[in-house]
Amino acid sequence: MELFSPENPVFATYLIAASVMVLKIMGQGWMTVYRMMKSEAGFASPEDLREGLLNKSPSPEQLDINDYVDRSRRMHRNDLENIPAFLCAGLLLVAVSPPLLLAQVLLYGFVIARLLHAYAYATAKSHEVRATFYTIGSLIVIAMALYVLANVIV
Repeated sequence: MELFSPENPVFATYLIAASVMVLKIMGQGWMTVYRMMKSEAGFASPEDLREGLLNKSPSPEQLDINDYVDRSRRMHRNDLENIPAFLCAGLLLVAVSPPLLLAQVLLYGFVIARLLHAYAYATAKSHEVRATFYTIGSLIVIAMALYVLANVIV
C-alpha cells in the first residue's frame, strides 16, 4: 500500500477532512457574495458601484460596512488564516504514518472544531465560545506539527 493512496486509511481520512475544509473556504466566499447581493450592501471596492446586471441602482452607501455581509467576510478571512495550516500539517502527518485512530481524531477533530467555530461566528455567539473552537482547532494543528517533528527528529 502506498502512503499517498486512497487505499491508505490515514490518507483517505486526510482526503475527506481536507475536502470538507476546501469546500468550507470556497462556500464561505460564495456566502459573502450572496449576502452582498441580497442586501445590496457591504461592497468592497469602488468599482463595485458601477451599474450592471447585479447592481442596477448603485449608490455610495453600498461601500459602507454592513455587518450582515462583513460577518461573512470576517469568517472567510478567518478560514483563510487557519485552514491552510491544517491542510499542510495534515499532509505532513500522513507522511509519518500515524496510527489511524490518532489521525482520525486529529483530522476530523479539526473539521468539527472549524464547523462549530463557523456556527458560533454566524450566529454571533460570544467571543469566548468562538475562541474555544478556534483554540481546539489551533491546538490540533500544533499537535500534528509536533507529532511530525517528534517522528522525524529521532
